[in-house]
Amino acid sequence: MNPDLDALKPYPFERLAALRADVVPPAGLTPIPLTIGEPQHAPYAAALEALQAHRADFARYPATAGDPALRQAIAGWARQRFHLSGLDADTQVLPVNGTREALFAFVQAALNRTRPAKVAMPNPFYQIYEGATLLAGGEPYYLDCSAENGFRPDVDAVPADVWRQVQIVFLCSPGNPTGAVTPLAEFQRLIELADEHDFLIASDECYSELYLDEASPPPGLLEACAALGRHDYRRCLVFHSLSKRSNLPGLRSGFVAGDAGVIASFRRYRTYHGCAMALPVQHASIAAWSDEAHVRANRDAYREKFDAVTRILAPVMAFPAPEASFYLWPAVPGGDDVGFTRELLRHANVSVLPGSYMGRAGTNSANPGSGRLRLALVAEPQATAEAARRLRDFIERRL
Repeated sequence: MNPDLDALKPYPFERLAALRADVVPPAGLTPIPLTIGEPQHAPYAAALEALQAHRADFARYPATAGDPALRQAIAGWARQRFHLSGLDADTQVLPVNGTREALFAFVQAALNRTRPAKVAMPNPFYQIYEGATLLAGGEPYYLDCSAENGFRPDVDAVPADVWRQVQIVFLCSPGNPTGAVTPLAEFQRLIELADEHDFLIASDECYSELYLDEASPPPGLLEACAALGRHDYRRCLVFHSLSKRSNLPGLRSGFVAGDAGVIASFRRYRTYHGCAMALPVQHASIAAWSDEAHVRANRDAYREKFDAVTRILAPVMAFPAPEASFYLWPAVPGGDDVGFTRELLRHANVSVLPGSYMGRAGTNSANPGSGRLRLALVAEPQATAEAARRLRDFIERRL
């Protein structure tokens, strides 16, 4: 077997299962999970109808590049959403089976292990960034995201000798687990560094459509390129998904867009990788990318939950003001996120994810996830509010 498999850390939910294995929660309380970022809102109905209408196409092999109609739908959505003067559907867009698969595969295709191969990533982070790096023979370089830097990577704190070894930089905006949004100017600063040190930027934007202020949608990496007049999106790739936007995590549908040269090489890799999107899924995806009404309704539902949860928890927990995504990132009273998670389950039957499970000790610091929790506000409003009340009551009993 590939010896790099031994370098992989246990996945956060594997660690969580071990942590709670011997915990017996109260039998009289219905369990409420706030752990996995799996949307529980109704999936977009028109996408399911398209899937059913085109079910006979499961009998046909799909092309790696995807149907031209899907690429056009994606390009049209991205041009409008991110104020792009152009995005070529044939050369700058590639449909993928969800961002998780694409993020992992991209690193395998892009990393050149014949020279120093660091991959910089936010810390705490979505664990695929690290696993993809290790299995490609690279070395993770952690960019700590703490309250002091607004829970965003401080790229100017990275030494020049490190930048010279970096081949890929991962961003996640809105962030998982922090919900922090990268401003346009910070995207542009990273583009400047990419030009100076010759690395690729991979911007994971799968939460971009879940924002709380309807008048302030989060900017994206391609938008930052366009504002610089960089319409070839050189060195820049974005990853988007229908999982959160349209409540379709099981559809496994997303896209990669940006630098045409990188897209061409990635497409060639994927031809051998064998991961073309099924044609009925492509038709469902066209329906989803072509409609905004259901996305606005989805945001309204998350705003309702954030309003309720933040009102309930603000008196007993400190957390950054939510900007986007469906996560809350509160500090744990007392600081022991792992012990708190066990006791919360034992006494309140509410499951959360310890923040330390999503982070690593940094180059010169402790794990920036320690002492925090990730709360995924994905359940229906009534259950989410009930979980928040149980969490508040649990904390008040401990004070």
